[in-house]
Amino acid sequence: MAAKTDNFQSPDYFNVDDLLTEEHKLVRDTVRSYVKKEISPIIEEYAQRAEFPQQIVKQLGELGCFGPTVPEQYGGGGMDYISYGLMMQELERGDSGVRSTASVQGSLVMFPIYQYGSEEQRNKYLPKLASGEWLGCFGLTEPDHGSDPSGMLTTIKDAGDHVVLNGAKMWISNAPFAQVAVVWAKDDAGDIRGVIVERGMEGFSTPTTHGKWSLRASATGELVFDNVKVPKENILPNVKGLKGPLGCLTKARFGIAWGAVGAAMDCYHIALEYSKERIQFGRPIAGFQLQQKKLAEMVTEITKAQLLNWRLGTLMNEGKVTPAQVSMAKRNACEIATNIARDARQMLGGMGITGEYPIMRHMMNLESVITYEGTHDVHLLITGMDITGINAFK
Repeated sequence: MAAKTDNFQSPDYFNVDDLLTEEHKLVRDTVRSYVKKEISPIIEEYAQRAEFPQQIVKQLGELGCFGPTVPEQYGGGGMDYISYGLMMQELERGDSGVRSTASVQGSLVMFPIYQYGSEEQRNKYLPKLASGEWLGCFGLTEPDHGSDPSGMLTTIKDAGDHVVLNGAKMWISNAPFAQVAVVWAKDDAGDIRGVIVERGMEGFSTPTTHGKWSLRASATGELVFDNVKVPKENILPNVKGLKGPLGCLTKARFGIAWGAVGAAMDCYHIALEYSKERIQFGRPIAGFQLQQKKLAEMVTEITKAQLLNWRLGTLMNEGKVTPAQVSMAKRNACEIATNIARDARQMLGGMGITGEYPIMRHMMNLESVITYEGTHDVHLLITGMDITGINAFK
């Protein structure tokens, strides 16, 4: 198996392709081809160096991966949610960090500006974000407030024609290179509001987070606000309270549910191919029962997740989806992907930890994906609350 040749073939054990439209398949195959050509040959080296491949921002914009569900009049693709999901699946099949870049841009920056913003804000920001001319980030998580964002300490104080923003956000994807940040802060009344902060505003800085063992090819940083003057026209006018950021996260988690399955597919594909070529005790290891057990369980879990995601996409398109359904799909996809990556790594033995194969990189990435935008356990409790009617968080 050549080290940098990407000969990925997608598992489709239950003919899920039959449920997709021709447009869905065209979108998926276009992004798959892009990943094979532009991501797979370079991503291992960028991950080893812990460097973000900045060229992908323009590429993803040209490909239509930023805000594909945003209407075309604002530069988006005007596509449905299954198309968006398939895009995220293919990008994460390449690397979780690449999918994170697109997820954040589309679901956490463009979506709130489109959904909660003014017409002026939409026209000013969305086309530049859609094209990849600008990169955006989303500021919700704080050093001391992750799973409980209602406790945030970042504030905006009224100062006449502007507000003064103070506080800090951390673990922010895209932050070091972002021109625009959609930031959530408490106003004088204690209401959570969204504000659009632009690079260059005095007192606004984005220190890079170093030393990550996960998402190494993704740019992560902090957002620090030291008396930043933000014009009042940069406040998102059409939302107040936690429903603003949580609405964004529902859209992003939808993309993660599809994306994590892409990472699982890649690990399964590599393990299957390797097991047919690796000879031990005089025959390919694919012929041994324990290896077949691992592969059979992998493809079963991938198939279940594909069907769950397809149904979730259908509900999303019909406007019938609930945040709890998205939570279930996100948690499920992350769990099965993490387990599949671990089993695939074992099947490859020592080769599984080298950069010659993508498995260890996927494994490390998925350790972040399983906890960001709602941890594994928090999503379990969301399902628990939904089915019992009792809130276990308090």
